Amino acid sequence: MSKGIVISLYDFTGEACRPWAEAGHQCFCFDIQHDGTKSEAFEGGGGIYYRPADLHDPATYQNLFFALDTLDVPVVFGMAFPVCTDLAVSGAAWFAKKAEADPDFQTKAVSYAIACAEFFDILGVPYFVENPVSVLATKWRKPDHAFHPFEYGGYIADAEAEHPRWPEYIAPYDAYKKKTCLWTGGGFKMPDTIPVQPEHYHGNGYSTAMMKLGGKSQRTKDIRSATPRGFAKAVYLANGEKQ
Repeated sequence: MSKGIVISLYDFTGEACRPWAEAGHQCFCFDIQHDGTKSEAFEGGGGIYYRPADLHDPATYQNLFFALDTLDVPVVFGMAFPVCTDLAVSGAAWFAKKAEADPDFQTKAVSYAIACAEFFDILGVPYFVENPVSVLATKWRKPDHAFHPFEYGGYIADAEAEHPRWPEYIAPYDAYKKKTCLWTGGGFKMPDTIPVQPEHYHGNGYSTAMMKLGGKSQRTKDIRSATPRGFAKAVYLANGEKQ
């Protein structure tokens, strides 16, 4: 029997759901990039189901509410990774040009993030909404938590130290810095850190390999925004282990 449903919005890789699926949860990853109904099954009885969804369309949330209401299994956790292209302060140099093309570009981007939180609030589940350092802090509210991937690297087993998808870009044990902010609700529990030593790229711990990901391709965006595996496991242990 499933331990409950986990909903992950703007999630292409499913990495954040993996610990939940391994423990027996049914996880649904919604993202506009999914072009079918791919799924993964896990020995613990859980699964990850990848579904296409335009999360910029309010009707999508209405349809999700209706679909979830027909299920006998409850939703127990939510997470969201709204697109940060128009929000992250690292892209501030392009904000003026974007505003010329669409004066409301940032208002729209902020509303998409807030919609995720509102969706989970209505479901009544613990959740987090993730973004890098961004204008959400001023145009929505200050984040509840912030972390660097290396702070959770100790949750990764030695045999799994190397990243399974992008080892040429993501350091073993997530041993790099990248300040990430969380907007949380529903009783979300921020997990305890088990840090590893960040690799000393240029002496500051930031990943040179990841910074060399040039261009604006979707693949580049997916790699840069990939959920740190150690953090994903820590979140499950803090919020889902007893479910």
